[in-house]
Amino acid sequence: MKIALLSPIAWRTPPRHYGPWETIVSLLAEGLVKQGMEVTLFATGDSQTSARLDYVCPEPYEENKEMDAKVWECLHIAHLFEQAGKFDIIHNNYDFLPLSYSRLVKTPVVTTIHGFSNSRIMPVYQAYNRDNYYVSISNSDRSPHLQYISTIYHGIDLDLFSLSEQAGEYLLYFGRIHPDKGTYDAIQIARRFGMKLLMAGIIQDEDYFKAQVAPFIDGSNIIYAGSVGSDGRNELLRGAYALLHPIYFNEPFGLSVVESMACGTPVIAYNRGSMAEVINEGQSGFLVHNIEEALDKLKIIPHLDRGECRRWVEERFSKERMVADYINTYNEIVQ
Repeated sequence: MKIALLSPIAWRTPPRHYGPWETIVSLLAEGLVKQGMEVTLFATGDSQTSARLDYVCPEPYEENKEMDAKVWECLHIAHLFEQAGKFDIIHNNYDFLPLSYSRLVKTPVVTTIHGFSNSRIMPVYQAYNRDNYYVSISNSDRSPHLQYISTIYHGIDLDLFSLSEQAGEYLLYFGRIHPDKGTYDAIQIARRFGMKLLMAGIIQDEDYFKAQVAPFIDGSNIIYAGSVGSDGRNELLRGAYALLHPIYFNEPFGLSVVESMACGTPVIAYNRGSMAEVINEGQSGFLVHNIEEALDKLKIIPHLDRGECRRWVEERFSKERMVADYINTYNEIVQ
């Protein structure tokens, strides 16, 4: 089967540090190649892959502010669809814009919906629903206004994450610095619990960071480590007492949550979006609704089996399972 994978071009595939969509596309590309598929990855020119790399955009626009994102998005998407006849499947991981090309080609288009940025993009998904095959990344992220061919949970490369049986002595916040992610709440939870907090992630909202986060950073009890790449991620996750994920939006999936559990580190998350699907309540972490509940659950974290956290991920969120699910979906479409 000949598959075209359309990756975002905000970051390299795989990303150097941040880039969850690009991470998933990379894992999928490598897994499909391993299964004997003929894969062409459409991504930035500096991307790394064992698939055939095809590109028009030389580098990520987030890493070169001289680039106009809309211009390169236009060129990138058109570059693939102008070659649509070469492929059995086009797998779109670039949100809604490529949908507007789908009626112009005969090749089936699978679109993984990595989450809805806002309700205003829904008309595009609705308009092209009958011409596309939509995949959701969690059942909670499904829209009642759309039809889907499958739900396929993200998978991770378990070889990149090592289990620590021993609970660490710090709390960890790992994600974008943004109101949606509840960075301020994580700080308040750590302060009231009396445990050091390490924070890692890109600053996506500068005003929020300056007003709600920076005033608490003291380099001792509240530490901001910046954006941590793959080398430091495993060490931070496995060394933590618990991961704090006090989100204020309906999280479509939550890669950092799965990565944390893969290291044996339980997660305390606000019960929004996919968290009830991703976390094994009472075994790999706890679902809470506010700071007070988070504080109560943190007290019993040492009673959880960190090995069980790892086993939960191995059973449900491996890259091999994800790749197999996508191959089954492709076969269902082309048969």
